[in-house]
Amino acid sequence: MSTTDHDWAKPAMMAIPKEGYFELERGRYGPVFPRTPACYGFTIIAKVKPGQEEVIRQHGRNLEAAVTANPEVLAPLKLHYLRWQLFPIGSDLYFQYQGIFDTDFDKYTEDAVQLFSQTGIDTIFTTLEGFPEDWKERPEGFVQFVREHHVPSFVEYGEYPYVTADEIKKALRLKAAFSDMLDQMQ
Repeated sequence: MSTTDHDWAKPAMMAIPKEGYFELERGRYGPVFPRTPACYGFTIIAKVKPGQEEVIRQHGRNLEAAVTANPEVLAPLKLHYLRWQLFPIGSDLYFQYQGIFDTDFDKYTEDAVQLFSQTGIDTIFTTLEGFPEDWKERPEGFVQFVREHHVPSFVEYGEYPYVTADEIKKALRLKAAFSDMLDQMQ
């Protein structure tokens, strides 16, 4: 669905069935999850390999530096938001990844594998137990890991539903241009 199919000015909420979809539609790598008012996304929770906490934190700093050096480095992923958390459960450490993006899961996965392969940036998932070592050559292994660790949402909300990151940036550029024009008129 495009934003023309929805009223972006009216907040929307969607309750999602336990399965994560309304009708089973198969994509290249499994079920296709619906586009929600928050766009597409996934959340995984996985156990961290022992001794990897500082590696994960450093990876976050490395990604920050990569984005600072080239703000477009993650652009192929069409991300809105990305959130990582580390938390203990018993004596183990777990990692939570939450990503919201504009493409479907299959495209996001393929774009991520290609981006990481081209830039030399590794995925943070390599620090997680059970992540396949051959993920660059076998995207389906990457997908299988994510699907096995995915915790589907059961409700999602969008204050400006179904709007893409590119549409938001375009609107903000237009706002800045109007502001500049009004400043020139004074």
